[in-house]
Amino acid sequence: MAHEDVGAPAPFAAPAEGTVVVYRGATLIDGTGGPARPSTSVVVDGARIRAVAPDGEIPAALLAEAQIVDLRGAFVVPGLIDSHQHIATPPNRPVAEAALRRQVYGGVTAIRDMADDLRQVADLARATLVGEIPGPDIHYAALTAGPGFFDDPRTWQVSQGAVPGAVPWMQAVTDATDLPLAIALARGTHATAVKIYADLPAATVAAITTEAHRQGLGVWAHAAVFPASPGEVVDAGVDAVSHVHLLVHEFAGRPLTTYKDKPPVDRDRFVSGDDQEMAGLFARMRERGTVLDATNSLWDWLADDADTPEAKAQARANAELSAALTGQAFRAGVDISAGTDYETEPGQPYPSLHDELVFLVERCGIPAVQAIRSATLVGALSMGTEDVMGTVTEGKLANFVVLQQDPLADIRNLRSISCVVKRGLRLDRADFTPHDDTQDSPEGRTGR
Repeated sequence: MAHEDVGAPAPFAAPAEGTVVVYRGATLIDGTGGPARPSTSVVVDGARIRAVAPDGEIPAALLAEAQIVDLRGAFVVPGLIDSHQHIATPPNRPVAEAALRRQVYGGVTAIRDMADDLRQVADLARATLVGEIPGPDIHYAALTAGPGFFDDPRTWQVSQGAVPGAVPWMQAVTDATDLPLAIALARGTHATAVKIYADLPAATVAAITTEAHRQGLGVWAHAAVFPASPGEVVDAGVDAVSHVHLLVHEFAGRPLTTYKDKPPVDRDRFVSGDDQEMAGLFARMRERGTVLDATNSLWDWLADDADTPEAKAQARANAELSAALTGQAFRAGVDISAGTDYETEPGQPYPSLHDELVFLVERCGIPAVQAIRSATLVGALSMGTEDVMGTVTEGKLANFVVLQQDPLADIRNLRSISCVVKRGLRLDRADFTPHDDTQDSPEGRTGR
Protein backbone atom coordinates (compact mmCIF):
# COMPACT_ATOMS: atom_id res chain seq x y z
CA MET A 1 0.00 0.00 0.00
CA ALA A 2 1.46 3.35 -1.00
CA HIS A 3 2.33 5.80 1.73
CA GLU A 4 0.06 8.84 1.75
CA ASP A 5 0.73 12.25 3.25
CA VAL A 6 -1.24 12.35 6.48
CA GLY A 7 -1.23 16.13 6.52
CA ALA A 8 -1.00 18.33 9.60
CA PRO A 9 -0.38 16.68 12.97
CA ALA A 10 -3.34 16.03 15.23
CA PRO A 11 -4.16 19.02 17.47
CA PHE A 12 -3.07 17.28 20.69
CA ALA A 13 -0.15 15.29 19.28
CA ALA A 14 3.20 15.10 21.08
CA PRO A 15 5.85 17.57 19.89
CA ALA A 16 8.43 16.27 17.46
CA GLU A 17 11.76 14.99 18.70
CA GLY A 18 14.20 17.89 18.77
CA THR A 19 11.63 20.25 20.28
CA VAL A 20 13.41 21.02 23.56
CA VAL A 21 11.77 22.76 26.50
CA VAL A 22 13.37 23.30 29.91
CA TYR A 23 10.95 23.58 32.82
CA ARG A 24 13.16 25.37 35.30
CA GLY A 25 13.19 26.25 38.99
CA ALA A 26 10.37 24.10 40.39
CA THR A 27 10.27 21.98 43.50
CA LEU A 28 10.03 18.43 42.17
CA ILE A 29 8.10 15.65 43.90
CA ASP A 30 9.26 12.86 41.63
CA GLY A 31 6.78 10.07 42.47
CA THR A 32 9.26 7.73 44.16
CA GLY A 33 8.11 8.66 47.65
CA GLY A 34 11.41 10.43 48.30
CA PRO A 35 11.84 14.00 49.56
CA ALA A 36 10.96 17.02 47.48
CA ARG A 37 13.79 18.39 45.32
CA PRO A 38 13.90 22.21 45.20
CA SER A 39 15.29 24.26 42.30
CA THR A 40 15.09 21.42 39.79
CA SER A 41 14.96 21.53 36.00
CA VAL A 42 13.11 19.04 33.80
CA VAL A 43 14.44 18.98 30.23
CA VAL A 44 11.88 17.73 27.72
CA ASP A 45 12.76 16.67 24.17
CA GLY A 46 9.66 15.89 22.14
CA ALA A 47 7.59 13.39 24.09
CA ARG A 48 10.39 12.29 26.46
CA ILE A 49 12.33 13.60 29.43
CA ARG A 50 15.94 14.16 28.44
CA ALA A 51 17.26 15.16 31.86
CA VAL A 52 16.23 15.93 35.44
CA ALA A 53 18.83 17.86 37.40
CA PRO A 54 19.43 20.79 39.74
CA ASP A 55 19.03 24.09 37.92
CA GLY A 56 22.73 24.82 38.16
CA GLU A 57 23.71 21.60 36.39
CA ILE A 58 21.88 22.31 33.13
CA PRO A 59 24.49 23.31 30.49
CA ALA A 60 24.38 26.93 29.39
CA ALA A 61 24.50 25.86 25.74
CA LEU A 62 21.32 23.86 26.18
CA LEU A 63 19.58 26.77 27.90
CA ALA A 64 20.58 29.08 25.07
CA GLU A 65 18.90 26.87 22.45
CA ALA A 66 15.84 25.59 24.34
CA GLN A 67 12.54 27.19 25.21
CA ILE A 68 12.62 28.08 28.91
CA VAL A 69 9.57 27.84 31.17
CA ASP A 70 10.20 29.58 34.50
CA LEU A 71 8.61 27.56 37.32
CA ARG A 72 10.17 29.30 40.30
CA GLY A 73 7.74 29.00 43.21
CA ALA A 74 5.85 26.16 41.55
CA PHE A 75 5.72 22.42 42.29
CA VAL A 76 5.95 19.53 39.83
CA VAL A 77 4.52 16.02 40.32
CA PRO A 78 4.37 13.15 37.82
CA GLY A 79 1.28 12.82 35.68
CA LEU A 80 -1.42 11.19 37.79
CA ILE A 81 -2.76 7.70 37.03
CA ASP A 82 -6.29 6.55 37.84
CA SER A 83 -5.89 2.79 38.17
CA HIS A 84 -9.61 1.97 37.96
CA GLN A 85 -11.79 3.60 35.36
CA HIS A 86 -14.68 2.64 33.06
CA ILE A 87 -15.27 4.86 30.03
CA ALA A 88 -17.62 2.76 27.88
CA THR A 89 -20.22 1.01 30.05
CA PRO A 90 -22.43 1.67 28.19
CA PRO A 91 -20.51 3.13 25.26
CA ASN A 92 -21.29 6.80 24.70
CA ARG A 93 -18.63 8.66 22.72
CA PRO A 94 -19.50 12.28 23.70
CA VAL A 95 -19.64 11.38 27.40
CA ALA A 96 -16.34 9.49 27.21
CA GLU A 97 -14.55 12.28 25.37
CA ALA A 98 -15.79 14.85 27.90
CA ALA A 99 -14.56 12.69 30.78
CA LEU A 100 -11.16 12.11 29.15
CA ARG A 101 -10.74 15.82 28.48
CA ARG A 102 -11.47 16.70 32.09
CA GLN A 103 -9.15 13.97 33.32
CA VAL A 104 -6.10 15.17 31.39
CA TYR A 105 -6.68 18.85 32.19
CA GLY A 106 -7.12 17.69 35.80
CA GLY A 107 -3.64 16.16 35.88
CA VAL A 108 -4.48 12.57 34.90
CA THR A 109 -2.14 11.48 32.10
CA ALA A 110 -2.98 7.74 32.12
CA ILE A 111 -5.87 5.52 33.18
CA ARG A 112 -6.35 1.80 33.64
CA ASP A 113 -9.68 0.87 32.07
CA MET A 114 -11.02 -2.18 33.88
CA ALA A 115 -13.20 -3.70 31.11
CA ASP A 116 -15.74 -1.98 28.91
CA ASP A 117 -16.92 -2.20 25.32
CA LEU A 118 -13.41 -2.44 23.91
CA ARG A 119 -14.60 -1.68 20.41
CA GLN A 120 -15.02 1.92 21.54
CA VAL A 121 -12.24 1.97 24.14
CA ALA A 122 -9.65 0.85 21.59
CA ASP A 123 -10.49 3.77 19.33
CA LEU A 124 -10.49 6.23 22.22
CA ALA A 125 -7.07 4.88 23.24
CA ARG A 126 -5.83 5.44 19.70
CA ALA A 127 -7.33 8.94 19.57
CA THR A 128 -5.71 10.11 22.82
CA LEU A 129 -2.40 8.45 21.93
CA VAL A 130 -2.04 10.19 18.56
CA GLY A 131 -3.55 13.44 19.82
CA GLU A 132 -6.82 13.61 17.93
CA ILE A 133 -8.56 14.40 21.22
CA PRO A 134 -7.21 15.50 24.60
CA GLY A 135 -7.08 12.73 27.15
CA PRO A 136 -4.89 10.39 29.15
CA ASP A 137 -3.21 7.32 27.74
CA ILE A 138 -5.61 4.38 28.12
CA HIS A 139 -4.46 0.90 29.11
CA TYR A 140 -7.36 -1.54 29.17
CA ALA A 141 -8.36 -5.09 30.06
CA ALA A 142 -10.41 -7.81 28.39
CA LEU A 143 -12.71 -9.51 30.90
CA THR A 144 -13.02 -13.18 31.85
CA ALA A 145 -15.63 -14.67 34.18
CA GLY A 146 -17.66 -17.79 34.73
CA PRO A 147 -20.78 -18.29 32.57
CA GLY A 148 -23.11 -17.42 35.46
CA PHE A 149 -21.91 -13.83 35.47
CA PHE A 150 -23.11 -12.98 31.98
CA ASP A 151 -26.73 -12.24 32.85
CA ASP A 152 -25.40 -9.05 34.48
CA PRO A 153 -26.97 -6.16 32.50
CA ARG A 154 -23.60 -4.41 32.18
CA THR A 155 -22.30 -7.30 30.10
CA TRP A 156 -25.10 -6.69 27.62
CA GLN A 157 -24.38 -2.96 27.55
CA VAL A 158 -20.82 -3.61 26.42
CA SER A 159 -21.62 -6.42 23.96
CA GLN A 160 -24.40 -4.83 21.93
CA GLY A 161 -24.84 -6.64 18.64
CA ALA A 162 -23.17 -9.79 19.99
CA VAL A 163 -23.51 -12.31 22.82
CA PRO A 164 -21.97 -11.47 26.21
CA GLY A 165 -19.38 -14.05 27.14
CA ALA A 166 -18.75 -14.95 23.51
CA VAL A 167 -16.78 -11.89 22.37
CA PRO A 168 -13.00 -11.40 22.59
CA TRP A 169 -13.27 -8.55 25.13
CA MET A 170 -15.69 -10.39 27.44
CA GLN A 171 -15.31 -14.17 27.59
CA ALA A 172 -17.07 -16.86 29.59
CA VAL A 173 -14.52 -19.40 30.80
CA THR A 174 -15.20 -23.03 31.77
CA ASP A 175 -13.11 -26.17 32.17
CA ALA A 176 -13.67 -26.79 28.45
CA THR A 177 -12.30 -23.41 27.34
CA ASP A 178 -9.24 -23.43 25.12
CA LEU A 179 -7.30 -20.97 27.30
CA PRO A 180 -4.42 -20.28 24.88
CA LEU A 181 -6.99 -19.34 22.24
CA ALA A 182 -9.08 -17.29 24.70
CA ILE A 183 -6.07 -15.27 25.80
CA ALA A 184 -4.95 -14.82 22.20
CA LEU A 185 -8.40 -13.44 21.39
CA ALA A 186 -8.08 -11.02 24.31
CA ARG A 187 -4.67 -9.95 23.04
CA GLY A 188 -6.25 -9.27 19.66
CA THR A 189 -8.24 -6.40 21.20
CA HIS A 190 -4.86 -4.75 21.96
CA ALA A 191 -5.63 -5.13 25.66
CA THR A 192 -2.87 -4.62 28.18
CA ALA A 193 -4.26 -7.26 30.51
CA VAL A 194 -6.92 -9.81 31.28
CA LYS A 195 -9.36 -8.94 34.03
CA ILE A 196 -10.61 -11.84 36.18
CA TYR A 197 -14.01 -10.83 37.49
CA ALA A 198 -16.28 -13.46 39.03
CA ASP A 199 -17.61 -17.02 39.29
CA LEU A 200 -14.31 -18.80 38.72
CA PRO A 201 -12.64 -21.37 41.00
CA ALA A 202 -9.06 -21.03 42.20
CA ALA A 203 -7.64 -23.51 39.71
CA THR A 204 -9.13 -21.61 36.78
CA VAL A 205 -7.92 -18.27 38.13
CA ALA A 206 -4.42 -19.73 38.34
CA ALA A 207 -4.63 -21.20 34.83
CA ILE A 208 -5.81 -17.92 33.30
CA THR A 209 -3.05 -16.05 35.11
CA THR A 210 -0.34 -18.43 33.94
CA GLU A 211 -1.49 -18.34 30.32
CA ALA A 212 -1.96 -14.58 30.24
CA HIS A 213 1.52 -14.02 31.61
CA ARG A 214 2.92 -16.51 29.09
CA GLN A 215 1.40 -14.47 26.30
CA GLY A 216 2.68 -11.18 27.71
CA LEU A 217 -0.51 -9.83 29.24
CA GLY A 218 -0.97 -8.53 32.76
CA VAL A 219 -3.63 -9.99 35.04
CA TRP A 220 -5.96 -7.74 37.03
CA ALA A 221 -8.52 -9.39 39.29
CA HIS A 222 -11.23 -8.65 41.76
CA ALA A 223 -9.87 -9.21 45.26
CA ALA A 224 -12.39 -12.03 45.66
CA VAL A 225 -13.57 -13.88 42.56
CA PHE A 226 -16.17 -16.21 44.16
CA PRO A 227 -15.58 -19.07 44.66
CA ALA A 228 -11.86 -18.20 44.48
CA SER A 229 -10.98 -16.48 47.74
CA PRO A 230 -8.70 -13.45 48.11
CA GLY A 231 -5.82 -15.64 49.27
CA GLU A 232 -6.27 -17.94 46.29
CA VAL A 233 -6.37 -14.97 43.92
CA VAL A 234 -3.13 -13.59 45.39
CA ASP A 235 -1.47 -17.02 45.31
CA ALA A 236 -2.43 -17.37 41.63
CA GLY A 237 0.09 -14.62 40.91
CA VAL A 238 -2.18 -11.87 39.61
CA ASP A 239 -0.54 -8.48 39.24
CA ALA A 240 -3.19 -6.37 40.97
CA VAL A 241 -6.41 -6.87 42.92
CA SER A 242 -9.30 -4.41 43.07
CA HIS A 243 -11.70 -3.35 45.83
CA VAL A 244 -10.13 -3.60 49.27
CA HIS A 245 -13.47 -4.32 50.98
CA LEU A 246 -13.61 -7.70 49.20
CA LEU A 247 -10.55 -8.92 51.11
CA VAL A 248 -12.67 -9.65 54.18
CA HIS A 249 -14.16 -12.62 52.30
CA GLU A 250 -10.92 -14.49 52.99
CA PHE A 251 -12.37 -14.98 56.47
CA ALA A 252 -16.00 -15.58 55.56
CA GLY A 253 -16.53 -18.59 57.83
CA ARG A 254 -17.92 -20.67 54.96
CA PRO A 255 -16.76 -21.54 51.46
CA LEU A 256 -17.42 -18.88 48.85
CA THR A 257 -19.83 -19.83 46.10
CA THR A 258 -20.84 -17.24 43.49
CA TYR A 259 -20.58 -13.50 42.89
CA LYS A 260 -24.30 -13.13 43.66
CA ASP A 261 -24.03 -15.08 46.92
CA LYS A 262 -21.63 -13.02 49.03
CA PRO A 263 -21.54 -14.00 52.70
CA PRO A 264 -22.31 -11.39 55.37
CA VAL A 265 -19.38 -9.16 56.32
CA ASP A 266 -18.24 -8.76 59.95
CA ARG A 267 -17.20 -5.13 59.55
CA ASP A 268 -16.64 -4.61 63.28
CA ARG A 269 -13.83 -7.16 63.23
CA PHE A 270 -11.77 -5.18 60.71
CA VAL A 271 -12.49 -1.50 61.34
CA SER A 272 -9.73 -1.22 63.93
CA GLY A 273 -7.20 -1.80 61.16
CA ASP A 274 -5.13 -4.33 63.08
CA ASP A 275 -6.69 -7.74 62.44
CA GLN A 276 -3.92 -10.33 62.67
CA GLU A 277 -5.29 -12.76 60.09
CA MET A 278 -5.69 -9.89 57.64
CA ALA A 279 -2.09 -8.97 58.42
CA GLY A 280 -1.07 -12.42 57.15
CA LEU A 281 -2.87 -11.84 53.87
CA PHE A 282 -1.21 -8.44 53.48
CA ALA A 283 2.17 -10.05 54.11
CA ARG A 284 1.54 -12.47 51.21
CA MET A 285 0.57 -9.57 48.97
CA ARG A 286 3.70 -7.63 49.89
CA GLU A 287 5.93 -10.65 49.26
CA ARG A 288 4.36 -11.29 45.84
CA GLY A 289 4.31 -7.62 44.85
CA THR A 290 0.53 -7.66 44.41
CA VAL A 291 -0.76 -4.12 43.90
CA LEU A 292 -3.92 -3.21 45.84
CA ASP A 293 -6.34 -1.06 43.82
CA ALA A 294 -8.40 -0.05 46.84
CA THR A 295 -11.18 2.15 45.29
CA ASN A 296 -12.05 3.82 48.60
CA SER A 297 -13.84 7.01 47.61
CA LEU A 298 -16.25 5.00 45.48
CA TRP A 299 -18.27 4.42 48.65
CA ASP A 300 -18.61 8.13 49.41
CA TRP A 301 -19.81 8.66 45.85
CA LEU A 302 -22.32 5.82 46.21
CA ALA A 303 -23.49 7.19 49.56
CA ASP A 304 -24.13 10.60 48.03
CA ASP A 305 -25.99 8.93 45.16
CA ALA A 306 -28.02 6.51 47.32
CA ASP A 307 -31.80 6.49 47.01
CA THR A 308 -32.62 5.17 50.48
CA PRO A 309 -31.31 5.72 54.02
CA GLU A 310 -30.39 2.02 54.18
CA ALA A 311 -28.27 2.18 51.02
CA LYS A 312 -26.60 5.36 52.22
CA ALA A 313 -25.76 3.78 55.59
CA GLN A 314 -24.35 0.65 53.94
CA ALA A 315 -22.13 2.72 51.64
CA ARG A 316 -20.86 4.78 54.60
CA ALA A 317 -20.09 1.57 56.49
CA ASN A 318 -18.17 0.23 53.50
CA ALA A 319 -16.21 3.49 53.32
CA GLU A 320 -15.20 3.07 56.96
CA LEU A 321 -14.20 -0.55 56.33
CA SER A 322 -12.21 0.38 53.23
CA ALA A 323 -10.36 3.15 55.07
CA ALA A 324 -9.35 0.80 57.89
CA LEU A 325 -8.18 -1.98 55.56
CA THR A 326 -6.29 0.37 53.25
CA GLY A 327 -4.51 1.96 56.19
CA GLN A 328 -3.53 -1.47 57.50
CA ALA A 329 -2.34 -2.55 54.05
CA PHE A 330 -0.18 0.56 53.74
CA ARG A 331 1.40 0.00 57.14
CA ALA A 332 2.07 -3.62 56.09
CA GLY A 333 4.06 -2.45 53.07
CA VAL A 334 1.53 -3.32 50.35
CA ASP A 335 1.73 -1.13 47.24
CA ILE A 336 -1.57 0.74 46.99
CA SER A 337 -2.63 2.35 43.73
CA ALA A 338 -5.16 5.17 43.43
CA GLY A 339 -8.21 3.89 41.55
CA THR A 340 -11.73 5.28 41.60
CA ASP A 341 -14.23 3.12 39.61
CA TYR A 342 -16.44 6.17 39.04
CA GLU A 343 -16.35 9.69 37.66
CA THR A 344 -17.67 12.89 39.16
CA GLU A 345 -20.68 14.42 37.48
CA PRO A 346 -20.46 16.52 34.31
CA GLY A 347 -19.74 20.15 35.10
CA GLN A 348 -17.48 19.37 38.05
CA PRO A 349 -14.04 20.96 37.63
CA TYR A 350 -11.84 18.00 38.59
CA PRO A 351 -11.95 14.23 38.01
CA SER A 352 -12.66 11.70 40.75
CA LEU A 353 -9.00 10.80 41.33
CA HIS A 354 -8.56 13.95 43.39
CA ASP A 355 -11.22 12.73 45.82
CA GLU A 356 -9.51 9.34 46.07
CA LEU A 357 -6.23 11.00 47.00
CA VAL A 358 -7.91 13.06 49.71
CA PHE A 359 -9.44 9.84 51.04
CA LEU A 360 -6.05 8.09 51.11
CA VAL A 361 -4.51 10.91 53.14
CA GLU A 362 -7.33 11.99 55.43
CA ARG A 363 -9.20 8.72 55.97
CA CYS A 364 -6.47 6.09 55.57
CA GLY A 365 -3.64 7.99 57.24
CA ILE A 366 -1.25 7.76 54.28
CA PRO A 367 1.28 10.63 54.08
CA ALA A 368 0.74 12.94 51.12
CA VAL A 369 4.07 12.04 49.50
CA GLN A 370 3.09 8.36 49.58
CA ALA A 371 -0.41 9.07 48.31
CA ILE A 372 1.18 10.85 45.34
CA ARG A 373 3.36 7.77 44.83
CA SER A 374 0.15 5.69 44.81
CA ALA A 375 -1.26 7.84 42.01
CA THR A 376 1.97 7.85 40.00
CA LEU A 377 4.58 5.10 40.37
CA VAL A 378 2.24 2.51 41.87
CA GLY A 379 -0.39 3.34 39.26
CA ALA A 380 2.21 2.58 36.61
CA LEU A 381 3.16 -0.64 38.40
CA SER A 382 -0.51 -1.69 38.40
CA MET A 383 -0.55 -1.70 34.60
CA GLY A 384 3.04 -2.74 33.90
CA THR A 385 4.14 0.62 32.50
CA GLU A 386 6.62 1.69 35.18
CA ASP A 387 9.41 1.67 32.58
CA VAL A 388 7.84 4.60 30.71
CA MET A 389 5.76 6.54 33.25
CA GLY A 390 5.00 7.02 36.93
CA THR A 391 8.03 9.13 37.92
CA VAL A 392 9.73 12.22 36.58
CA THR A 393 12.85 10.45 35.39
CA GLU A 394 15.25 10.75 32.48
CA GLY A 395 14.12 8.59 29.54
CA LYS A 396 10.48 8.31 30.58
CA LEU A 397 7.54 10.01 28.93
CA ALA A 398 7.26 13.71 29.68
CA ASN A 399 4.13 13.37 31.80
CA PHE A 400 3.94 15.80 34.71
CA VAL A 401 1.74 18.37 36.41
CA VAL A 402 2.74 21.90 37.42
CA LEU A 403 1.09 23.12 40.63
CA GLN A 404 0.87 26.57 42.19
CA GLN A 405 0.80 25.24 45.76
CA ASP A 406 2.58 22.52 47.73
CA PRO A 407 0.68 19.20 47.69
CA LEU A 408 2.79 17.88 50.58
CA ALA A 409 1.40 20.63 52.80
CA ASP A 410 -2.18 19.81 51.76
CA ILE A 411 -3.11 17.05 49.31
CA ARG A 412 -5.95 19.28 48.07
CA ASN A 413 -3.28 21.49 46.53
CA LEU A 414 -3.12 18.94 43.71
CA ARG A 415 -6.04 20.96 42.40
CA SER A 416 -3.87 24.09 42.06
CA ILE A 417 -2.90 23.11 38.51
CA SER A 418 -1.36 25.71 36.24
CA CYS A 419 -0.55 23.28 33.42
CA VAL A 420 -0.28 19.60 32.56
CA VAL A 421 2.45 18.19 30.32
CA LYS A 422 1.38 14.97 28.62
CA ARG A 423 3.86 13.30 26.26
CA GLY A 424 5.64 16.64 26.07
CA LEU A 425 2.54 18.60 25.05
CA ARG A 426 1.70 21.48 27.38
CA LEU A 427 -1.98 21.84 28.30
CA ASP A 428 -2.74 25.02 30.21
CA ARG A 429 -5.40 24.67 32.86
CA ALA A 430 -6.71 28.12 31.89
CA ASP A 431 -7.83 26.62 28.58
CA PHE A 432 -10.19 24.21 30.36
CA THR A 433 -13.74 25.23 31.22
CA PRO A 434 -15.99 22.71 32.99
CA HIS A 435 -19.21 22.32 31.10
CA ASP A 436 -22.09 19.90 30.96
CA ASP A 437 -22.89 19.16 27.33
CA THR A 438 -23.92 15.55 28.02
CA GLN A 439 -27.01 16.09 30.17
CA ASP A 440 -28.96 13.33 28.47
CA SER A 441 -26.31 10.70 29.27
CA PRO A 442 -25.19 10.05 32.85
CA GLU A 443 -21.41 10.33 33.11
CA GLY A 444 -21.23 9.08 36.68
CA ARG A 445 -21.17 5.30 36.40
CA THR A 446 -19.28 2.36 37.74
CA GLY A 447 -18.26 -1.05 36.50
CA ARG A 448 -18.13 -2.62 39.94
